Amino acid sequence: MFRLDIPKLLEAAKQHGDNHNAAIARRTGIAESSVSRILRGEAQPDLNSAMRFAEQYDLDLRRVIKRVPIEVAA
Repeated sequence: MFRLDIPKLLEAAKQHGDNHNAAIARRTGIAESSVSRILRGEAQPDLNSAMRFAEQYDLDLRRVIKRVPIEVAA
C-alpha cells in the first residue's frame, strides 16, 4: 500500500506561499473538502490528484508517496 507523505506536501505548499487548505485547493484545482480529508490523513489522493500536487508544487512523486506495509490479521 502507498501513502502520501503529508509533512513533505505541506512543506512544499508553504514554500509556494500556500498556508491553508483553501490556497492549496485553488492552486491544484482539487476541491477544498478533498484537500482537507487528504491532509488529515482520512483519504488518499487518486493518481490525478497526486499528479496535480506534484505538478503545482514541483514534487517528485517517488519522494512523497511512501510504501507502507499492509497489516495482515492473524
